[in-house]
Amino acid sequence: MDAFAETVLKTRRKMKPSTNAPAFQPLYRQIKTLITQSLVSGEWRPGDLIPSEIELASRFSVSQGTVRKAIGELAGENLLVRQQGKGTFVASHSEERSLFPYLSITPDRSGLESLSASLVECRKLKLDAASAKRLGLATGAGGFLIVRTLSISGEKVIYEEIRLPATPFRGLSLETIERHHCMLYSMYESEFDVRILHVDEQIKAVAATGAALEHLNIKPGDPLLTIERVAYTYAEKPVELRRSMCNTREHHYRNKIV
Repeated sequence: MDAFAETVLKTRRKMKPSTNAPAFQPLYRQIKTLITQSLVSGEWRPGDLIPSEIELASRFSVSQGTVRKAIGELAGENLLVRQQGKGTFVASHSEERSLFPYLSITPDRSGLESLSASLVECRKLKLDAASAKRLGLATGAGGFLIVRTLSISGEKVIYEEIRLPATPFRGLSLETIERHHCMLYSMYESEFDVRILHVDEQIKAVAATGAALEHLNIKPGDPLLTIERVAYTYAEKPVELRRSMCNTREHHYRNKIV
């Protein structure tokens, strides 16, 4: 019996009624947790084919149906992707069509046809108190600042400042970013094994000031939409803080809620 199966059995033994015990966890949820731990540890990287349901059932000493239910939830959360006739794969940003999976700015009069990114700068910095707090770090912790613009149909529409914690992105450089054509989430994944699972955004209308004036070719006081985003990887760990300033003169924010 391997370590994972032993963990399942130990979990079962500990699940005895107690006034201080946590709520009961169905077996498939326990298997879901173990599979997630393998994703966190890097046993299966983005794009990898994971073992079959039969193999996982044997590994965890449970039924194939229990494994199937666990995988179903993980697929529903976009951590895994099922491909008919091929198997189940770890979800990967590099396989997403747009490479901008969370972009919500779109043209008023047409669909999102052409999208590109341009790097302005990349440098090391000490995180200020507010940024460090949102990334779960101490004030003054080491980090990186990435500044870029996004163009839609050839027009610069978004100016972004992105702050990253230093440790997960050790070795980040301007050359690395440019090699990936400034496509950040796919770069995080392929270069640093950091997979973005979900984001939390706050939106506010502001008057244009600062560097956005030059990069977006707008005037002081012009209206901008600012999007403050925190991006999370496995175990709800924040790994990116982003401030996007969007010129919505001919574009709008669109969000599909399901």
